[in-house]
Amino acid sequence: MSNYVRRIVTGHDAQGCSVVTSDGGPFSVFPVKALPGLVFSEIWRTAGMPVAVDNGNDPTDGPLRLSPGTGGTVIRVVDMPPDPDWETCRPEALFSEINAAHTSTSTGAPRTADTLMHRTETVDYGIVISGEIWLVLDGTETLLKPGDVVVQRGTNHAWSNRSDRPARMVFVLLDGRFAPEIAGGSA
Repeated sequence: MSNYVRRIVTGHDAQGCSVVTSDGGPFSVFPVKALPGLVFSEIWRTAGMPVAVDNGNDPTDGPLRLSPGTGGTVIRVVDMPPDPDWETCRPEALFSEINAAHTSTSTGAPRTADTLMHRTETVDYGIVISGEIWLVLDGTETLLKPGDVVVQRGTNHAWSNRSDRPARMVFVLLDGRFAPEIAGGSA
């Protein structure tokens, strides 16, 4: 699979007419060293609501952050390689590299997708573009194929690519707050 993602961004010219301000690859693409083949292509970020509608700088400039900021959103394309050798996969290195060490809920159990379990205080819309991927929850697993959409509401989860080819998903993450009855974590 080609990792190329085309991003078209619109804006306004000096006369207030709509124009394309950029057309090409994303400004920020992050290959993850701790899991070769895992690539985050950051498309856009917003910081708070209402969103500033302007011709400002590219909001994806800077380090990769798994979750959006307070009141913000992020849209990204994620390329996921086939599952790694679970014996050698180090979740602490992976989550640290994507600035999300605090989200890891891994029990450290080797040889399972549990190695990459995590939980964010977000609502995520995930759309499978190509390949197939397993959504791993605390007690269940669900196979997702192209065209499938998952609404992930702050649950403890991981992604497991049990095929022999990469999978690509688009994710839109919305900052959220855990309701008091689920704030404590997974069951």
